[in-house]
This record gives sequence, C-alpha cells and structure tokens, in this order.
Amino acid sequence: MQLIISTTRWLLGLGVIIAAFVIFLGSPLFAADIKPLVSVDWLKGNAERQDLVILDIRNKIDGGSAESFTRGHIPGSVHSDYLQGGWRTEVDGVIAQAPSGAQLEALIGNLGIDNDTTVVVVPAGVNASDFGSAARVYWTFKYAGHDTVAILDGGYRAWTADPSNPIETGPSAPLATIFEANLRPEMRVNGASVHAALDDGETMLLDGRPAEQFTGKAKHNAAKAAGHIPGAVHFDQAQTFDATSGRLLDLAKLKGLLPEGLTEAEEVVSYCNTGHWAAVNWFVLSEVVGLSTIKLYDGSMVEWTQTATRPVAQSPNS
Repeated sequence: MQLIISTTRWLLGLGVIIAAFVIFLGSPLFAADIKPLVSVDWLKGNAERQDLVILDIRNKIDGGSAESFTRGHIPGSVHSDYLQGGWRTEVDGVIAQAPSGAQLEALIGNLGIDNDTTVVVVPAGVNASDFGSAARVYWTFKYAGHDTVAILDGGYRAWTADPSNPIETGPSAPLATIFEANLRPEMRVNGASVHAALDDGETMLLDGRPAEQFTGKAKHNAAKAAGHIPGAVHFDQAQTFDATSGRLLDLAKLKGLLPEGLTEAEEVVSYCNTGHWAAVNWFVLSEVVGLSTIKLYDGSMVEWTQTATRPVAQSPNS
C-alpha cells in the first residue's frame, strides 16, 4: 500500500512538472530573458516562437521603405515605417510627439502585437540616426507599458552579414489583435516642466544634437529659434554609435564618454529637435548604462521654441 501511495505521489509530482513545462513553452518570453539589445544568434534561436513579433521599421532615414521590406526581410517580420506608421504624431501643432494611449493601442494591436508579445525591433543598422528610429520605437513600447521589447543589435545589416541567414520577400500581413496601453507619464517631460526646472540645480539637460545646432549655427526647419535650452550639456548622440560595425559602442567606451556629473544628477532630460536623436541618448543611458533618472523630452527644441518667452542660448557655456 505504501508503495502505491508513494508511486501515486511521484506521478502527481511529475504531472505538475510536465504541466508547468507545457505552460512555459506556451507562455511569453520571460522579461529576464529579453535584453535591450539582442543578437542575431538570439533571434535565430527564438524566431519560431509564437509569442515573438519581429518588427522591421526601415524608413526614409536609412534609405528604406515598404518597398525595401518587400524586396527582402527577416522571415516572419512585419513592417511599420517609423516615419509614416504613426509612432510619432502632431500634438497642438508640434510634430513628432508621443501618440495618445488610444492611438498606440490601435497602432500596436494592428501589427499583431498584444500584451503578451515579445517584440524585437529591427532597424536598418546603417548609422546613429537610423538607430534613433529603433530607440524611439523601443521607448514608445516602454512608455505604453510594454516591457518585453528589444532592438536587434546591428539591425538588418547584421542579419544579412551572414549569407546563410534566410531572407523572405513580399509584404507583411499581420493579424490584428488587442493591445492595451498602460501609459507611463513619468518617462517623458514637456516644455512647461523643463522650464520650471531650469534653475533647480537638480536637473541636467542633455542636448543630443550636432554641435552646430547646439551653438545656433543651424536649426531644425520646424524650430522657431536656433540654439539650445540654457544650461544644457552637449552630448551628440552620434558619438555613441560605431558606423563601421553598425552597432553601439561597448559599455566601457560608452561610460568613458559620459559628461561630468551625469550619473549624480537627480534627473536627466534627454532632448534634441523632435525626440529622435534624444531617444538614442535615452536608450544608451537608461537601457545600456543603467541610469534610472533619465527622461525623454519628445517635444524637444521644436516644442520649446513655439513659446517665445522661453529662453534660448547660443554660447556653449550658457
């Protein structure tokens, strides 16, 4: 009798283990398994998972388009043009700002992505501004409350570097699903909050644009004035990217580039013209370096200069 009881308990225990294993296989990838940057090998090893969506965002910035996607893409990918797909929207006459919760739910859900989906964002992998497309989409998923998202390290360029990696042609036709946004307003700031923080001694403003824009020698077409937000520190996002390899610099090199006082600041605000280049600095500092105090000013200089009373500086030291 004891043997029967012991055997029964053993079988029940085995059943629990098997059931848990089955649930694991059918469940979304655990957040611990998804890193901000994933390799081509990681993607190849997980590409067949039903809970994974490979999101190709090639667009005009990298010389790509929907036609480029049709000519060749990672098998199983869906395409959403970063510039035309709705990842940024106009709000109160200011371009390129974060969409509303309802807009994000429609955009993401129509790509076949629900709240249990793991997303790998695939840029072209050609330059820092192209990486900015992926960083801004990545930030948008996080802002929408979706954590299981990553960027393919090296992008489509890294995938095609190995001729043995398969390429698929034709358009994508994702099956729409339901995505529920849970916005994280603490991840972004607006012009009013930046203006209020100018003299607080606790906030570091990080300007990710080229030097000629920081000093006012050039400006974005939609900005009303040239220069930078007073007190900002210049940190050109392009320096974080190695165009030769199509990848971000390694962690040690990135840490060596950080401006003095950055890691001690109570709050860091990353900005540029439209929150695109600023997304690169946000990604590098938040997701690679691990700085928890950084926020994105998606309106950036275009939004800042819409209000004539907001100050603008040209001197590198002001």
